[in-house]
Formats: sequence, structure tokens, C-alpha cells
Amino acid sequence: MKTIHRAARLALGATAGLALALSSTTAATAATWELRDLKQRMCVTPSSGHPSTYFVAAVVGSWSTTVQIGLRNLPPGSTSAGGTAIAPGSNYPNPDNGATTINGFVQISIAPLPAGVYTPLLTASDGTETQTTPVTINVKQNCY
Repeated sequence: MKTIHRAARLALGATAGLALALSSTTAATAATWELRDLKQRMCVTPSSGHPSTYFVAAVVGSWSTTVQIGLRNLPPGSTSAGGTAIAPGSNYPNPDNGATTINGFVQISIAPLPAGVYTPLLTASDGTETQTTPVTINVKQNCY
């Protein structure tokens, strides 16, 4: 009976130790970077769309793995050839004026679309965490 209790205590101790280790690992791997919302907007006409353009990205902070920029939830018929792979490094706003360096972009071809507002998501992923920010495509007759 003592052997069963001892084995149960050892198993419980090992489980508690593993839980603590995993909780510490999760906190340590939290992203130290951020995809900034640059409030990007684009206007295109319904009949022509835009055959080749891009949205830009500002990833700030520091990261130790490649951050891949992309787009999802594209308007119908629109495509993206992909975006920048941002190498490990860092990017911080200028302390004097707050200016942020653009360090990524993603290409998009916007198909002719019915008039309306479309909101795809600009994405940044380090393979563990994915962050998104909306971009706006306004489709209307006059973009002046």
C-alpha cells in the first residue's frame, strides 16, 4: 500500500512540475512584437478594380523568428501573391517624433467588384502567434 501512495505522490509531483514548466514557457514565448494598425484605405472603381497594388505593414518591437506578412478574407476574385518575410530583428518608433518604419508589404490584385466596402485582414505571423489589422477597399464610381 505504501508503494502505491508513494507512486501516486511522485506522479502528482511530476504533473504539478510539468504544469508549472508549461505555464512558464507560455508566458516566456508571448509576442514581443505588434502589427500596427495604419488605418489603410484604398478606393477602386467597380469596372476595373486594381490589377496590382499593395498594402504596407509596420511590425514593431523585437522578434527572434521570421514574421510573415499576408492578407486574408480577400474580396471575391481578388488575389495576393504574398508578402514580405521579415527577418528576425527589431523595429521601434522614433523616440523624437513617433514615426514608425514600414518594414513589410503585401501585394494584392483587386478584381472588378460590385460597389461596396470590403475589409480584408492584413496579417503578421511568427509561426506561433498571428496578429491582424483590417484594411479597407472602397469600391465606387468616383474615387476623387
